[in-house]
Amino acid sequence: MKSLLVIAGEDSGDMHAADVIRALKGTHPELMLWGIGGDRLRAEGVDLLHDTREMDVLGIVDVLKRYPFFKRTFNEVLAETDRRRPDAALLVDYPGFNLRLARELKKRGIKVLYYICPQVWAWNRGRIPKMAEIIDRLMVIFPFEVDVFKGVDLRVDFVGHPLVDELRGLREKPPEPLPWRGQKKIALLPGSRSQELVHILPRLLETAQRIEKSRPEVSFLVPVPERRFALAESILQKTGSTPCNVSILSGRAREVLKQADAAFVASGTATLEAALLRCPTVLVYRGGFLNYLFVRLLIRVPWLGMANIVSGREIMPECLQQKMTPQNLIAAIDPLVNDTPERTAMIKDFEALEKMLGAGSPAGRAASIIADEIF
Repeated sequence: MKSLLVIAGEDSGDMHAADVIRALKGTHPELMLWGIGGDRLRAEGVDLLHDTREMDVLGIVDVLKRYPFFKRTFNEVLAETDRRRPDAALLVDYPGFNLRLARELKKRGIKVLYYICPQVWAWNRGRIPKMAEIIDRLMVIFPFEVDVFKGVDLRVDFVGHPLVDELRGLREKPPEPLPWRGQKKIALLPGSRSQELVHILPRLLETAQRIEKSRPEVSFLVPVPERRFALAESILQKTGSTPCNVSILSGRAREVLKQADAAFVASGTATLEAALLRCPTVLVYRGGFLNYLFVRLLIRVPWLGMANIVSGREIMPECLQQKMTPQNLIAAIDPLVNDTPERTAMIKDFEALEKMLGAGSPAGRAASIIADEIF
């Protein structure tokens, strides 16, 4: 019986990998599946060695603190690989772990299929030839990534971005009830990791309070993952500068973005979700000094936001680290809340961005590629 090792170390990877596995099982229900993932992969019948909750880290400092755990997990996956001998491995994003794993799998003669390309074009283009040595086939979700790998012996397929279909469907659904308390609606998305909430949420709450003083008709919602709800509530209670019209929600971030007039969104996948949901957005980021310094020293593109990178210009304003002040945030979001030329232009840019990211079933195309490589 054919066997596939699946490694998805983050929530987003778990979601996208589960879509691919569901499509793959539709044509090959007998396939044995095991590895690392979260609730969605578990629901698709993947036998999990570890949960994504255990793999949740942000920045080099946190990785170093938890190095013994990651080393044990890495060795455990290799030991299970030697025991189960999968026909291939599907590695989903999570490059710090997965690229090292790919090298060891390749040594063992395991075919390596990679879905959602590590952002080497932003961090370290020197990795590109090395990736070609350890990956058998790469499935990318941004069109420009195919050209990134020209000149190396690696088969690269653009399958389309999985968020395009998902969020188009959500946009077409009627709105669900949410506890907005005002006529104008601003979403505050501080990120999904605990470190992001600690560094970003207090500054967003302070900004929201200042907005509320001049615009009492504005309401704020803060959607956070269920496992971060208690932390977010604690931060809300401890922060002296807090608006009156604010509520914290467990999950439902996409619905909040769909309904909001504008949003502050922490750098990450949620900024692309906001763009595809046509929510005018200010991208924010604030972290520990060492982590931020490390990021700025390594990054090789002028923006953090994927909407800006794909578009080739700043269609979504970015307020990062020391520039993430209430004054700057208010100045950036103020023209986006009402019907202004700035708001209209941003929404048009978001519509153009969606066309660049493709349409159709990327999970189905990825599943077809995987099946071709295994069967």
